[in-house]
Amino acid sequence: MIAVDTNILVYAHRADSEWHPRAAACVGGLAEARAEWAIPWPCLHEFLAVVTHPRIYAPPTPVEAAVDQVEAWLESPSLVVLGESARYWQHLRKVLPAARAVGPRIHDARIAALCLLHGVSQLWTADRDFGRFPDLTTMNPLATPD
Repeated sequence: MIAVDTNILVYAHRADSEWHPRAAACVGGLAEARAEWAIPWPCLHEFLAVVTHPRIYAPPTPVEAAVDQVEAWLESPSLVVLGESARYWQHLRKVLPAARAVGPRIHDARIAALCLLHGVSQLWTADRDFGRFPDLTTMNPLATPD
């Protein structure tokens, strides 16, 4: 199962992003396929925070439009939303020291732990910081092959 990180969701949503066409095609392809795909809850929360932030986007996405976008993704019948369970702490406890995650990197560790907990085979992200998590396979679907 492929999981999608916040940055790919933001680029898929924001038409003013240079990566919008490719990100929208990637996320749309997952949402329309029969195979399960995933979004961690923290990524949905962060998506809402980023696209509605007036210091990040001028103009920001109106909160109603951002909520509508999340609801559109949630309507995908093949989407699995990744959340914490009783075994979550075991995964977070393992990834924190392995990645030397402190401060703001705890957020990334949370996403990595959720992906590992739910058996995600690959996290799609444009964030190189996820390379710090040795047990998590990542891919940037926006990168062009050399």
